[in-house]
Amino acid sequence: MSLLTGTVVSAARLADVSKTYPGAASPVLHHVSMDFPAKSMTAVMGPSGSGKSTLMHCAAGLDRPDSGRVLLGELDLTSCDEQALTSLRRHRIGFVFQQFNLLPMLTVYENVALPLQLAGRPPQRATVLEALDRVGLADVAGRRPAQLSGGQQQRVAVARTVATRPEVVFADEPTGSLDRATGRRIIALLRALVDEDGTTVVMVTHDPVAAAAADRVYYLVDGRVAETLAGPTVERITAWLTRWEG
Repeated sequence: MSLLTGTVVSAARLADVSKTYPGAASPVLHHVSMDFPAKSMTAVMGPSGSGKSTLMHCAAGLDRPDSGRVLLGELDLTSCDEQALTSLRRHRIGFVFQQFNLLPMLTVYENVALPLQLAGRPPQRATVLEALDRVGLADVAGRRPAQLSGGQQQRVAVARTVATRPEVVFADEPTGSLDRATGRRIIALLRALVDEDGTTVVMVTHDPVAAAAADRVYYLVDGRVAETLAGPTVERITAWLTRWEG
């Protein structure tokens, strides 16, 4: 929020985005426009096949829309070549997915340090350990992913993102494979990125409790924005889902 103008500053935005995959009978995304305000958390919900993951991939520069614009700040990602998109993903964008995507042959420390190395930023030991300490895992830095629980592995994935200090974090079903208590801890860590670091978080989720941690929730149906909910609560989201999916 700008103190001078009172206007909302967008960290990322989709403007009239459409996407159809080859052989598909209809668009996966159909003229979707969404705004992701800076220093806030936005949740995206919808039934299976509604286009949530495709939307996330387009917003993060992992996939290209057929039409429309995808903005990161003032930069139009649809005008960037693959080299530029790779650089953006390494320096300005972070990811947390349902699958932890940790490299099994590397230690926890090495997994967290790897994105910094790929970005050409020699990892400082203090930076890596601080990220691990933030998710409560500094004491397992020397272990390998197979020695950790699923919840611990997802916390390492969050630490990996924290270490790079991205502007925007895209989280695709980050609690989908976790038990309820562990999932709540992951959502709290993502919320802390917003409240303590000023990071923007965009999260796809099916969980009303996770979505209630967001500042705004979009609901997708058949590749279109069906409704938007500001100031979400578990009760409001549950009623909303019952109306749409019941």
